[in-house]
Parts: sequence; C-alpha cells; structure tokens
Amino acid sequence: MQATLKTPLRFVGTGLHSGAQVHMTIHPASADYGIWFKRTDKLLGDAMIPARWDMVEQTALCTRIVNTSGVTVSTIEHLMAALSGCGVHNALIEIDGPEVPILDGSAAAFVHAILKTGMIQQGVPVRAIEILKPVSVTRGDAHAKLTPADELRIDFHIDFVDEAIGQQTKGLNMANGSFVRELCDSRTFCRKSDVDAMRANGLALGGDLAENAVVFDGDRVLSPGGLRHSDEPVRHKMLDALGDLALAGAPILGRYCGDRAGHSLTNELLRTLFADPTAWRFVECSPAMAARLPGAGVHMAEFPAVA
Repeated sequence: MQATLKTPLRFVGTGLHSGAQVHMTIHPASADYGIWFKRTDKLLGDAMIPARWDMVEQTALCTRIVNTSGVTVSTIEHLMAALSGCGVHNALIEIDGPEVPILDGSAAAFVHAILKTGMIQQGVPVRAIEILKPVSVTRGDAHAKLTPADELRIDFHIDFVDEAIGQQTKGLNMANGSFVRELCDSRTFCRKSDVDAMRANGLALGGDLAENAVVFDGDRVLSPGGLRHSDEPVRHKMLDALGDLALAGAPILGRYCGDRAGHSLTNELLRTLFADPTAWRFVECSPAMAARLPGAGVHMAEFPAVA
C-alpha cells in the first residue's frame, strides 16, 4: 500500500550553496498525491513544484526543480532519497527558501525523523515503473543505464585522481531497508580545489568540513573525524542516484548502473526512458512485488549509529 507520514516533520538548517537559513516542514498527504514542494516565501504566483523528472533544471552540483513560473527548489536529492528509501509515497514539503537544508550532508537526519514519527498505510496499492528494456546515456567518460530487474538495484563506480578516494565500486539491492542501513549516513564530498573554485563563484557558502561535507585533498581527508565508511564517497553517489531516480514519480523496478554519473546524467537517463514508451510500463504492485521496493518493512533498528 501507499504510505505517508503520521505527523508533520520540521527542519531548520542552512542551504549548502546559498548559506541561508531555511525552515522546512514535511506534511502528510493523501494517496496518489505524490511528492510536491511549496515555497511558502512566495506570496504571489504559483509556489507549487512537483518533485518530478521533467521539472528538473540542469545543474552540475545539485538537483534543482523549477515550475512554469520560474520558482525553484534546489539540493532536493538527499531528501528525495530519504523519502524513497523509507517508502514514503505522498508528502507536501513546505519550505521558506530556495534550497533544502544540507544538515550533516547526508540523508540521516531526514531518515531518522521519518522512522521516529512513523508512517500510515493508505489503503491504495503502490504503482511502480517496470523497466522493460535497457536504456542508457553517455557523456564523455560518464555513463548511466537502466535495465530490467525484479527489484531496484543500484550499482555505481567512481574514479578520482585523489588518492584518498581513488576507484570505488559498490552495488546494493535497495529492498529490505538496505538504504537505511548502508547508505543514508554517507555525506556529500568534494575536493578542496573544487571547494575553492565554488566559493570563488559564490557557491558552497554553507559548506563546512566540520559539519556537513567530506573534503579531500590528494591523499588526505580534511574533515575532522575522517570517514564514516571506507567507501563513503561511492555510497553517497548511490544515495544521490536513489534521490534522483525518485523523481520518476513512482518506485522503479530495474537495475541502475552508474559509472562516474552525476545528477544531470541521471536526469537525462530518466528523460530518455520516458521518451520511449516501449521501455517501461506502470504495474500495480502485488504484496510480493511491494516487498521488493525501497523502504518495505524498514524500521528504526536498522538506522546506523551515525559517526
């Protein structure tokens, strides 16, 4: 069955790129509502934006959605991953600024709050998107692909010149709480040279290597306390991929393979998928199918001890 939150969840934090404080509340919503954002600071015009692949405005550093009135919300990927990974299908997210708070740089705070408040089953079956044939996109050395599978599986490979990152590969079936156990506490990461360049261009103003990001410089991890996982970077890329795939508008039954892929390439993959009606179909999930979806049966005991 579809699910929503039992009670509203409230967050206050800083936008990673804007550096501005933002207040955000995730409200329960009715069955078949989906996930929508509402900019409460916009008093005139259309302030509503559906969290959907065709609303994405191409950016390299985060996922930003925009409506026909030009109203935007950015850095939504960690929140979308948390909702998807916990099995929340319907919610209204009210936010008084243009960027979701970065919190600790992972999805852990969102996940913890969702699991603590609990969810309500809504008596309406989940519809999933079944991948029927391979679909892929390539941009330079980066590649992303969706292929048929009975569950959502994410496989990812990264390759960085920084010795502290290097090459990392990981794959996970997203069913049975694996997102909560394995990925949700992995933080956003970047290279020190990239941080310097972003700040020179007025970005990453809310970034803090002691609070919300892992920063690498060659063979060194500059963030105090080091890594939460030895392969935290590839885990975070998988977290991002789940959040970006959640913009399909329904859970996906298929295998996602990403090689050096980022936000814009995953969105291009969804656009390519939906441009081919022979590559996918909606299916109403039986109990057996629903048990293979992200978030099925997840509970607080699976939440990791965040470093």
